[in-house]
Amino acid sequence: MKKVTIHAIAKVLGIDSSTVSRALADSPRVSLKTKNRVLEKAKELGYRPNLLASNLRQNRSNTIGVVLPRISRHFFSSAISGIEEMAYNKGFNVLISQSLEKIAREQKIVNNLFSNRVDGILISVSMETEDSPHLKIIEESGLPLVFFDRHSADMENSNRVIVDDFAGAYDAVSHLIENNCKRIAHFSGPQALEIYKNRLAGYTKALEHNDISFDPNLVLFSNLLQTDGATMAKQLMENDTNIDAIFAANDLAAIGAMKYLKSIGKNIPKDVALVGFSNEPISEMFEPSLTTLDQFGFEIGKISCELLLDKIRNKDYDQNTKIIMLKPKLIIRESSLKNG
Repeated sequence: MKKVTIHAIAKVLGIDSSTVSRALADSPRVSLKTKNRVLEKAKELGYRPNLLASNLRQNRSNTIGVVLPRISRHFFSSAISGIEEMAYNKGFNVLISQSLEKIAREQKIVNNLFSNRVDGILISVSMETEDSPHLKIIEESGLPLVFFDRHSADMENSNRVIVDDFAGAYDAVSHLIENNCKRIAHFSGPQALEIYKNRLAGYTKALEHNDISFDPNLVLFSNLLQTDGATMAKQLMENDTNIDAIFAANDLAAIGAMKYLKSIGKNIPKDVALVGFSNEPISEMFEPSLTTLDQFGFEIGKISCELLLDKIRNKDYDQNTKIIMLKPKLIIRESSLKNG
């Protein structure tokens, strides 16, 4: 079947091909009557636009790249859903890549996305990303870049959509204190990442506001895997049997701690109360159900994608830095209710 062109439509209608092109592009220079004639004839003849040629003329691929640590994490899979919904509604395709928490992999992915001429990049950095020369190069090139959830500390003037990690941690620890907890440990992540710095700061401030002394021995650091949670809980119990609560910077570490504590006969929350962070689906199904903080992954994905697309459309994006912060919601379940 012969492909129908703009020139063929113009010939049938007896008008210039440039007028047909403008009508199909919804140009204000063409009257509504002419637009309708062109659209009807294009549909009748089975016209299909050459999207590749159109994108090349506009110097766009209509594709954005997304780089995140692990798709398997509930927060990130939820964020992807939000990103894809927004991108689809705006006519953009999405390329998704996982860094698997490795800086070298992240660098290679970012470079490949740039080489393949994506129109912009959404990124949540890996646990190994302490500084970001690979991302600074992207910004300096003029390619729109938006961080979501995790951002680089050395790029404070970059666009980002994040959770108020300080407020979330403060609420979590305040909740534990309201439930008569005094010796509260904190499982934190790599301090190169702002999210874990801020969660530690929120933990510290909640103790301070309630006249509870900060004990550095009660703060343990890891990559917050489930096995890390179990290892840190074991270390705590061996060194300080008076621990009555743990606030973990993610749900996986909290669940690992819970499994270990139950294995040595501890009652949760009577002996040790627990609060996590991220609201993984498993947190509600565990016994006892885990108190946690919801990070609103879908909303963060949707908002960050909308921000990126705004920057793609706005040539002056680099002059208008936007930082959007959402407050996480404390979801109270059985694991923290000593008073319940």
